[in-house]
Amino acid sequence: MGRGKFLRKLACEVLSEDLARKLWGRLEIIGDIAIIRKPPEIDIEVLKPLGKAILERLPYVKSVWVAVTPISGMYRVRDYVHIAGEPRSTTIYKEHGCLFKVDIRRVYVSPALNYEHIRIAKLVRDDEFVINMFAGAGLFSIIIAKHARPEKVISIDINPYAYELMVHNVKLNKVEGIVEPVLGDAGEVIVNYEGMADRILMPLPELAFKYYPKAILALKDKGYIHVYEFVSTEKKSEALTIATKRYEELSSSLNVKCRAEFARVVRSVGPRYYQVVLDMFCIKK
Repeated sequence: MGRGKFLRKLACEVLSEDLARKLWGRLEIIGDIAIIRKPPEIDIEVLKPLGKAILERLPYVKSVWVAVTPISGMYRVRDYVHIAGEPRSTTIYKEHGCLFKVDIRRVYVSPALNYEHIRIAKLVRDDEFVINMFAGAGLFSIIIAKHARPEKVISIDINPYAYELMVHNVKLNKVEGIVEPVLGDAGEVIVNYEGMADRILMPLPELAFKYYPKAILALKDKGYIHVYEFVSTEKKSEALTIATKRYEELSSSLNVKCRAEFARVVRSVGPRYYQVVLDMFCIKK
């Protein structure tokens, strides 16, 4: 049984069928923390029995939180309310043989990017110079360092809490000589790496289009830019075409020849709203 069905079934048992229908159909597990989303019309107190039931049914879960706001702000985090179990927001999250200390209240973490983390790592060639413009707690960067053989991964984030966790995680995974955490605005920091990168990651859809020219600046004469973008469209099948056209036109305006070698819809993030990824191969004219 998937986690969404599990959550709905449990909510039917503990709350009511009506309340279960109103719940967001996704139970997110990060380390030993479970996260559920709160619909506006449901009070936090009503969800506490559900939190206790989750602890009873899933013994590996030690803490249950409710996300009460959408992702927002410069640091891309939600507001959370604790409803059951240990009152802590930090945990150790495991992915692809790596360990990550994270704090759900201070840094953005999404298990939904699990496949993308390893997919990108497998594309990295020996001795590549990689720049991750929006690194968070270091998941993309560290998984690349552990599963590929890059020369260096410059790992940038503007969030000081994410930076501290990234520094910790680099040591935890013993990749100090490869992953270099950098605190700052990627748009400003990346000018220090002009013409140095073989591959650039832009896993922040809200800023990808704005910062894309900066990424082009940091590329060598040719290289890859992995762009994560949001697309609003009536048809899911049109999302990739829309995103590809947008970035190919932007590249052309920058006098750079780019094409999407690969594109996929990563996930649906709302009604007729999709997160997509484009693997852009760029050649500077």
